Parts: sequence; C-alpha cells; structure tokens
Amino acid sequence: MDCAVRRLRRPRRPATDLTTWQVALTSLAESRHDNHLERAKRELLVRTKRRWVLSTIEIMEENKGPYPLEISTMHNDKQANVGDVGHLYRISGMGVDVAPKGVFSIDELSGVLTAHKSVDREAYDLFHIHFDILNKETGLEMDRQLSFNIEVKDINDNAPFFDPGLTADVPENTPEGTALLQLSVTDRDKRNTNNSLITVSIVSQDPPEPKIYVKKMNNIMAQLNFKGCFDYDKVKKYTVNLKARDHGTPVLSSTAVVTINILDRNNHMPTFRAKEYHTEVFESVTKENLLRIAVDDKDTPNTPGWRAEYYFLEGNEGRNYKIETDPVTNEGILSVIKEKDFEQSMRHKLLVAVKNVEAVFFCSGIPPAPDIATITIDVINVNDPPAYEKTSYKVFRVEEEDPGKELLTPKVIDADSNVSEIRHELVEDPAGWMSMDAKTGTITTIKKMDRDSSFVDEKSVYKIVIRATDDGKPPAQCTATVLIHLRDINDNSPRLVNNSMVLCGNKENKVMVRATDKDADPFTGPFTFLLGSDDKELAERWKIQPSFGLEGGLISQMPLPFGNYSVPLRIQDQQNVAGLDTVEVMVCDCGDGDDCIPKEPASTGLGPAGIGLIFLGLLLFLLLILLLKCQCRGKDFQKILTGQDEGNQTLIRYNQEGGGSPCMMNSNMNLQASQRQRDTMRSQGGQSMYWNSNRMNTYQGGSSSRDNRSVGLLSDQYISDHIDRRMDEVDGNLDSLPTYQPHQYAYEGEGSRCQSLDQLSLSNMGDDLMFLNDLGPKFKTLAGVSHQKINGGKNTEF
Repeated sequence: MDCAVRRLRRPRRPATDLTTWQVALTSLAESRHDNHLERAKRELLVRTKRRWVLSTIEIMEENKGPYPLEISTMHNDKQANVGDVGHLYRISGMGVDVAPKGVFSIDELSGVLTAHKSVDREAYDLFHIHFDILNKETGLEMDRQLSFNIEVKDINDNAPFFDPGLTADVPENTPEGTALLQLSVTDRDKRNTNNSLITVSIVSQDPPEPKIYVKKMNNIMAQLNFKGCFDYDKVKKYTVNLKARDHGTPVLSSTAVVTINILDRNNHMPTFRAKEYHTEVFESVTKENLLRIAVDDKDTPNTPGWRAEYYFLEGNEGRNYKIETDPVTNEGILSVIKEKDFEQSMRHKLLVAVKNVEAVFFCSGIPPAPDIATITIDVINVNDPPAYEKTSYKVFRVEEEDPGKELLTPKVIDADSNVSEIRHELVEDPAGWMSMDAKTGTITTIKKMDRDSSFVDEKSVYKIVIRATDDGKPPAQCTATVLIHLRDINDNSPRLVNNSMVLCGNKENKVMVRATDKDADPFTGPFTFLLGSDDKELAERWKIQPSFGLEGGLISQMPLPFGNYSVPLRIQDQQNVAGLDTVEVMVCDCGDGDDCIPKEPASTGLGPAGIGLIFLGLLLFLLLILLLKCQCRGKDFQKILTGQDEGNQTLIRYNQEGGGSPCMMNSNMNLQASQRQRDTMRSQGGQSMYWNSNRMNTYQGGSSSRDNRSVGLLSDQYISDHIDRRMDEVDGNLDSLPTYQPHQYAYEGEGSRCQSLDQLSLSNMGDDLMFLNDLGPKFKTLAGVSHQKINGGKNTEF
C-alpha cells in the first residue's frame, strides 16, 4: 500500500508571529480505481506505520556563519543506512527555487540540509520547503512528498523610531490636561516580545514651564500633555526632546525633537488710554465722527483677540448717539445720529465700555471687569427754527369758486424768536392759484381752482408748500404742506372717447360709441345717447340702441353704400348736462376680418392697340430715314465753313498733336493752313460732327476768361455727299480703309519709351501729308487728353 503524508497545523498567528508546524506521518488508504476523479472522491484515510520523523527547523536571523552552515539532516527509514547510494534527496520551494533563491540546499546522498546566507526575519520569518526522496537509478519518487517549515528566530536588531511630523500649533488658551500631540512609535522586531516593547520618555524641555509630560496609550501610541498655562507674550515656541527605547538585549533606542508653536489668543483686556473725554455739539444737528477714543491691547493686532467692541453703559437711553470701531486704528468713533435740544439739556454724559470680539481667557482666577470711560458732551445753543403747528394741513373747497377766498392762516411756534417777525412765503404753488401774506401767513386764492387741472391729482387734491423764516442769525426756517381738497361741480359736458368708427357693412349694422366726462360722480355717467339733429333723413338712416350706459349702440336702419358718414350725437350725463359731438363712421367691406379691405391701387397697362401704334411709329421713322438717304445720294461734297477762331490761331498747324481723324484721306485733298479752324471727328455711333471753337477773353471785375464751345450735327445733305465721296475714294483700294475701330480712351495707358524728336526723319515721306490722317492709337490717346484740357475738362471721343 502506498503511503501519504498529511500536514497538521495550528491556526495561523499574526504575520509577525512565529508559527510552529507539526508534521505527522499518516497512512492513506486509497481505493484502486481507474478513474482519477472517482478515486479522489472515495479516498479514505487509514492510519499506518510512521515512516518520516521531522520537526520544525529553527535558524537564527542575521547569523554571522561561517557559511555554508549545516542546520539539519534529513533521512528515510526505507534505506538501510545513511550511506545507501540507492536513494537521492531533493528539496524545492521558498528559499530554494522560489524567492529568495539559493538560501537552502540538501546533499543528495547524505540528506544534510545547509544554509548558504544569513536571513533577515523582518523580511522572511518563515520558509515553506518540499522534501522528496527518489530512486537513484530510475529517478522515480520512492515515497510521498513531505512539506516542512524553517522558522527564523528573532534577535533585537531594530531600534524603535518615531513617525515624522512632530510639530504642533497650540492656542495659548488651551486648558491644561489637553493633548498637545499624538505620538506614534514603531519597532520592526517580533511583536509581543521584549525586542518590540517600547517606552517613551522626555529627555529635555525648553523652556521648562509649563511642565510637559508623556501619557502612554498603548505599546505604539502616546500623547504629550501639560500642566499649567501657556503665555504667548512670554514664550512663543517650545522644544521637547523625546526618547523611545525597547526592552531587548541589547537595548536599542532612538530620539526625536517635538516643536510646539504657541498661537496668540485673547488673554489681555483692552484698556482706554484716557478715562475721561470732552466734546461739544450744536443742538438740533447730527454729526458723524464727533469724537474718537483709543484703547490699548497687548494681543496680536488685527486678530479677534485684539479687535475692540465699544458699547454704552449709560447716557444713551434716547438713542441719540452711536459708537463704531475703526477697522484700521481700532479706535471708537462717536457720532450723533439724532438731534439734541439745548432747551432740554445743556450737558450730557456717556459711560462707554470696551471688550474684544473674542472672549477673554484667563488661566486661573476671575477675569476683571471691562474698562470704562466717561464722555462729556456740551450742547451749544443755536437759533432754533420756527415750527408750524402742523406739518400738514387739509382744506376743503369747491372748484371754480371766485378768487379772493381765505383758505388758511397757519399758526407758527418759535422759542428763540418773536413770532411777529416771522416771514411767510409760498414755496410750491404749481398752478399759481394762491397768495400768502408775508406777515400773517394767511393763504388766499387769486384764481379759480379747476379740479380737472393737470396740477390736481387723481384724488382731487391740490398741494402747496409754505415756508416760515425767523429773524435769527443765521435765519432759520420751517415748511409745511397744505392739501386743498376740491369738491367737483358739473362743469364739463360728456364727450366721445373716439370720434372715428368703422362699420363692416358686409357683416353688421351696428357700432358701439363710448363717452367720457371729466367730472366726478354724480356728474358723470352712465350717459344718455341721442341723435344730435332733428333731420328726418338722419332719423331714417340711424338709430341708437341701447341709448343708456357708458356706451351707446349706433345702428344703421338701411343698407348703406360704402363710404364715410358724419353722425351728430347728443350725450347727457346723470344731471342732464348735454354735450354735442360728431362720430365719423366709415362703412366698408371687411371681408372675413374686422378691418376694411384696402382698395387696390389704380394701374395702367398697354393694350394691343398701343403696341401697334408704337410699331407703326417706328416703321414710319425708318421709312423717313431711307427717303433722306435716297435724296442725298450723288450730290457733291460741300464744305461747311466754320466761323473764324481769332483766339487760338496755332491750332491750324499740322504738327499739332491733336486727336487725328479716324479715316484716311486722299492725297489730293487740300490741307493748307487757314485762319478758320475746322475739325471733323467720327464718334462711336458713326455720326459725323463738327465743332466751332470761339474763345473770348474778358476782364471784368477780376473774372477769369471763359470758353464758349458748341457742338452741332452737320446737315443730312453733307452727310450723304461725304459718304458717297469716301466710297469712291476707297473703291478697289482696301489699304485706304481705317486701320482701327473707334475707342474711347479715359487715360493715356501704360506709356512707352519714345525716342527723341530729333531722331525722327520725315524725308522719306516727301510732301505727302497723308500720314496725318492716322497717327496711330498711342497718338490718339495724347490727342484726346489735349482736347479734353482745351475744352475745360469735357470728354472728347476719337
């Protein structure tokens, strides 16, 4: 029967604890079954004879050697003796072929287990290794695999150490016994041993007071506590040297420095720099920043423990004063917010106390009472203004009363002046209806008061403002308001709200007209609507139904042609006061809407007859042109002499850079110079024209010279003769045809390089001046610009 090894272990301890593995030999009875799964399910454990006897192997950490170091010997009771060469030992697992590799090995023949290097327990506290025995000849396992552990025994090779960040900010008002800082200490040696048992103590403290001590929470946690009080003004920082040691052999320890920063808090009361202050103020006035009072405070400036708060203890029962803190200087600012009367009090005293925004803290004892200062205020008498008995008066009158009625004589009180010397005047009287006696103050009407005026509000109240001024130095004054309530009378007749109405004649025969009345009830609506004329035709065409109410219905009693109709109406209020008005009614077609359909605008069109007449006129015009051409054919060319130009004789020179002629002329034409200048040009429309240029220079009143130029068409007879003669000249000679097409030049073009005029030779041309008829396009551009300059800026076509 094959034998198997089962490992029996106790529950696992924490990672840092050493766990002892117990190894026992057991025999396992297995049912022989071909199917491996079925065999695993039916596997039975049967106790058999013990074959392996091994215990947990212990080694010391950081052992100095020498290495290799024998730590144990493995054997198997199947072999007769240790030197039997028929068996081989093999180990595998952690420390052999699993990291950290190469720590352990076994002699294949003798079974000696060897360590090759030292081990740090804090890195590896336990090694789990597999042990096999093989047949040397076949290499097969002779027995089931055994697993065993190698435990690393701890030594005290680690000193305890503090966690970083040993700095604390502590307010100076912290009560004694409060934890200042939590301390955390760590030792990497095995837990729950003397090697990891830690004791924390204070080596030194600077300064020594108040006393700081360590309170241990557990083996790795502690607190810094203190007895007494901190005082920021005396000490702002404490330095504490700590020591942590273990209880191993040898004892290891480490130190750390704790810094405690004290934060300032309010442990000083503010105190007044002076206990008494004096100031003065004019009566009946308010005044900001009347007085500033200062305090001293030893706490850190611009902190809640330094910021002062001022308050009144006595003297401000009437709430005439207020005191505020200046955020920059920490001074108290006293202001008068309510007038003080000299006749009631000539001198006033205030008791002011001060405290901090943050509550004051004292380590022991009872805090002292807040500091107090006395402020004496003298009230300076001034000329008190007069005062009307009332600030507002109400007067009731009927509108449209005759002027001259006395409305009111207000009463004035003045403690400092003679009432008889007070002057009265109107300050506001927008409609100009009142007058006021300057000595007595009597208010009298000087015009009729109309309730419908724009100066009267919707409540029928007319407001005026009066003023009284005494004779003091300086003069003082007071004002009052007089509200005049006007009772309405029926002084307005009803009127239509809208005098234009639209009646959709295609849908209805009735429009509603609304009336209004500026008077108040009962002198206004509802109204009675009547036709405003006894005209019989008007009564036959219109009627009113309903005729009573705020609006009446105007009904047409017969179909009316579309157009405008004027209907006079008579409208009566509740008191039968009537008003005549006229409503303009537009009767129109509204279609499906409520507004009149606009008429389409009148339009004109050209019918067939008109088109025919236009074409007939064009045909007659063409026929007339043909007749003129037939009459002019065959007649000789007649020269039309132009008037003599006495003002510009140089224009007859042939070397003038003029515009030139677009057509080439026969050489037998007479081109002699003459005092009469005649130029012929062809426009782009093919029409021959001539101009007569007369220049007249006058000097009158400093006026400049002027040019009078006229351009006219040649006669039809001349056109015909000229065309026939030119046709005969060019008959059979195409070279004499014009060499370019007419073109309008607006500028001289790109320009070109031209040689000197001295280099030009005209000897090869003889006396033939035909070249003057066509000097080329570049010359024509220059000629056009020259003629434009001569003609005063007019465009000339070539």
